[in-house]
Amino acid sequence: MALTYAGLSLFGYLAVFPLLWILSVSLQESGGATLGIHLPIPPHWSSYADAVTTLPLLTFLRNSAIITGFTTVGAVVSSALVGYSLARLRWPGREQMFALVVATLMLPGVVTLVPTFIMFKYLGWLNTFLPLTVPHWTGPAFFVFLMRQFMRGLPPEIDEAARVDGASNLMIFWRVILPLSGPAVAAVAIFSFLNSWNEFLGPSIYLSSIEKYTLALGIFMYQGRYGNHWNLVMAASMFIVVPVLIIFFVAQRYFIRGIQLTGLAGR
Repeated sequence: MALTYAGLSLFGYLAVFPLLWILSVSLQESGGATLGIHLPIPPHWSSYADAVTTLPLLTFLRNSAIITGFTTVGAVVSSALVGYSLARLRWPGREQMFALVVATLMLPGVVTLVPTFIMFKYLGWLNTFLPLTVPHWTGPAFFVFLMRQFMRGLPPEIDEAARVDGASNLMIFWRVILPLSGPAVAAVAIFSFLNSWNEFLGPSIYLSSIEKYTLALGIFMYQGRYGNHWNLVMAASMFIVVPVLIIFFVAQRYFIRGIQLTGLAGR
């Protein structure tokens, strides 16, 4: 038992070490970063104020919040609707359509990158937030899979009882199925939030104006222009890390339950 706790403690330390290192470097004076974790006494909180004033970090933060908000809402709404149709409604070709949706998960994103870029170029969407938000309103395949698997586990009798009371399919979805799918919705929302908040490739391809940069692109600018001032780079990085930690710790119970009930936890 002691060996087990020692191993888990070691892996826990390795997992937390990068976060502690970022925090310690952000509180140090301007200059090179130390290899180990060293919290200076007193800590130099001025690095965070300098990171905000050196580049328009608050603008980057606003852009990331806008994109992430629209992306998360779109992913939850669209995947819930599609998952409900594939799980609870009977229509010809339903299973074949679900197999096609799952098959798209095997297609690497880089394969469709060039044709997608050309399509957005002809639509006039380059250097806007639309290429980063609109695709998430079309039912991302992985999120559709999560919602469908969860909704299939709900008793079919609740649909029948609602139809006896005269409820339509849309009313059943909104008033019965969706409230019962809270854990799956939380899992989809957290996954979507993390993917959008931390995304670097998409914004670097579709955004060209500095005033429209996201946090990920903005921090890359810090690293390029102020690479010798690692305290500024790591202070700016904390603006990405902290929201992720808050979201996860607040919703981790629903997230873990949603993963378990959709069959991804290997029950």
